[in-house]
Amino acid sequence: MDPVVQTAHGAVRGRTADGVSAFKGIPYAAPLDGVRRFLAPQPPESWDGTRDAFRFSADTPQGTLLPGVPSSWTPGDDTESLTVNVWTPDPGASGLPVMVWIYGGAFLIGTSRQPEYHGENLARGGVVVVTLNYRVGFEGFGWLPGSPGNRAFLDQLAALRWVQDNIRGFGGDPGNVTIFGESAGATAVAALTSADAGRGLFRRAIGQSIAGGFQSVDTARATSERIAAALGTDLTADAFGELPSEAIHGVQTLPGTITPFGPVLDGDLLTGVPWENLRGEVDLVAGFNRDEYRLFSVNEDLSTKDPAVTAAAFGVPVDAYRTAYPDLADPDLYVLMMSDVIFRMPTTWCAQNHPGRSYLYELTWPSPAFGGMLRCCHALDLPLTFGNFDGQLGAMVLGDPIPPEARTISEEIRKAWTSFATTGDPGWPEYEPGERLARIWDTQISVKSDPEGASRRIWAR
Repeated sequence: MDPVVQTAHGAVRGRTADGVSAFKGIPYAAPLDGVRRFLAPQPPESWDGTRDAFRFSADTPQGTLLPGVPSSWTPGDDTESLTVNVWTPDPGASGLPVMVWIYGGAFLIGTSRQPEYHGENLARGGVVVVTLNYRVGFEGFGWLPGSPGNRAFLDQLAALRWVQDNIRGFGGDPGNVTIFGESAGATAVAALTSADAGRGLFRRAIGQSIAGGFQSVDTARATSERIAAALGTDLTADAFGELPSEAIHGVQTLPGTITPFGPVLDGDLLTGVPWENLRGEVDLVAGFNRDEYRLFSVNEDLSTKDPAVTAAAFGVPVDAYRTAYPDLADPDLYVLMMSDVIFRMPTTWCAQNHPGRSYLYELTWPSPAFGGMLRCCHALDLPLTFGNFDGQLGAMVLGDPIPPEARTISEEIRKAWTSFATTGDPGWPEYEPGERLARIWDTQISVKSDPEGASRRIWAR
C-alpha cells in the first residue's frame, strides 16, 4: 500500500521500493510565474484530497553551463518548480536524522532530479533524505532594485522551513537536520551556516568543494546592468518579469568565465565571507578533491598557461609555488593553483576558522576515466556521495565499467556522512590548530596531518 503523509498544505502519496519510501515534487513555494521569478518565495497553495508525489517536478528556469550540453529546462515547462523530494526508510518512524541536499552547478544550472542525487541509498543508512530545487542564474542572483538579493538562498531557507514544519510526518527529527551540498551547493551550505537567517533551521553542515566567488553589490549590479543593456530593457523586476526566461539566459553569461553569478555580500543575508562568519553552534565537515580544476581544464590549452600570470592575478608569489611543488611542470602547476584559489583554500579556511566543531577531508583517489586524464577532479565525489553510478555525470567522471574502488569508497563516505548526521562524528578527529588532522579518501582510507599544507602556508602569507 502506498504511504500517505499529511503536510501543512495537504496530503501526499509516495511509493515504496526496496525498503525506502519516496515522495517527489512536493511544492514548498508558489509557482515562478512572471515577476514572481524575481521576488521572495511565496507560500504554495494548499490542496484538497491526496496529491500523488510520484514524479519530480520541472526544473527552475535555467540555461546551460557547457557549450553543446542542452539545458534540463525547456521554455513552457511547468512553473511549479520550487519543490522538495523526500526519501525515508520508514514514514511511520520518529526521530530519524535528516539530510537536506543542495545541488551545485555554478549557480547557473541544477536540478534535484539528477540521477546522481536520488536519495534511496543514503536513506537505507537510517536517515531521511530531502533534495530541493532552487532558483539559479539571473532568477536566483540577478540584482534588481526593490527586489530581494540572493533569491536562491531565500528559496533554500524556505525549503528548510518546510522541513521544520513537515519532516516529522516522514519519520524525521526537525531538531537534527544536516545540510549538505557540492560546489555551488557547498558554497550555499557555507553561506547559510554563516547567515543569521539560517539559525535554528539545521544543526550540522557538510560542504563538498566550497568555492570562493562571493560578490559585492556593485559587482552584482554591474552584471545586471550589462544584461539589461543587452536585452534593451529597464532594470526593474516588472520589466524583467515581462521577458521570457530564455531571453535572459541567452545574454547572462560571458565567454571565458565559468559563471557571472555568486553569493552577494548584501549586508543583510550575507554580511561577510563565510570563513570569517561561520556560526559555532553548527558542526561542520568541509573537504575538497585533490585535482579540482582538472574538470574545467579539459577544453583549455594548458601549454599557453603561465603560472606567473595566474599567481599575479591572485596576489600570491609564484616562486613560493615553484619551491613548494618543484616537480610540477607549468601546466600542472597552473591547474594546482586554480584548484587552490577556487576550491581548496576557501574550503580549508572554513574548516580552520570555524569556531565550533569542524572536520576536514580530501578525496585523492584518481578516476581512471579518459585514460586517467581527469585524476581526482571536481564533481568526482557526487556519485560517491549518493552511491548512484547510472547517471550521465557518474559515467563521465568514473568511466565504464564503474571501478570497484569507487563502490568501496562510496560505501565509506556514505557511512561517514550518515554517522555525522546522526551523532556529529564522521569517524575521524576534528581539524584543529597544530596537527590539522584530516580524512583522506582513497583506496587506502587514512588520516593525514595538514594535507595540502604547502598551499595553505602560501595563502596564509
